[in-house]
Amino acid sequence: MEPKVLVAYATKYGSTREIAEKIGKVIREANYTVDVVQVDEVSDLREYDAVILGSAVYVGQWRKEASDFLKDNEEDLAKRKVWLFSSGPTGKGDPEELMAGFNFPRALQTLADRIQPRDIVFFHGALDLKKLGLPEKVVVKGIKAPVGDYRDWDEITSWAKSIVEVLRKAAL
Repeated sequence: MEPKVLVAYATKYGSTREIAEKIGKVIREANYTVDVVQVDEVSDLREYDAVILGSAVYVGQWRKEASDFLKDNEEDLAKRKVWLFSSGPTGKGDPEELMAGFNFPRALQTLADRIQPRDIVFFHGALDLKKLGLPEKVVVKGIKAPVGDYRDWDEITSWAKSIVEVLRKAAL
């Protein structure tokens, strides 16, 4: 029986949702059953063999609903194959370098260590001024954040394919 995979995400403006959808599409194309849903719509992990959890990052933190999901489901996640991803920085260059070495929220690292994810990655995000409110536009201007879509779809696809390989090897 093929594993059933959950791709859960937390997003503010949709960029992380689109990353989650791409990951789900790649895994689905490998003939796995995949559900791609917002974290606050997940009620039970028992039907899933593998979980991919992602969140947008703001000021070095995951969105509250993703953090809460990780905390509330620690025991169930520790029993499954888990991958974690974050999305956030805009601009060119390595996302971790752009974020001064950040790759996962420090406040959640101990929890992640107990869950023992197979991998933790940090993807570039997208920043669309049309989706922001006035206070956010002021902040973006103040910190001179690069505006645009900096997501690397080839990198995201490659990462999703690496998950498929792990799932295939586990099924042997």
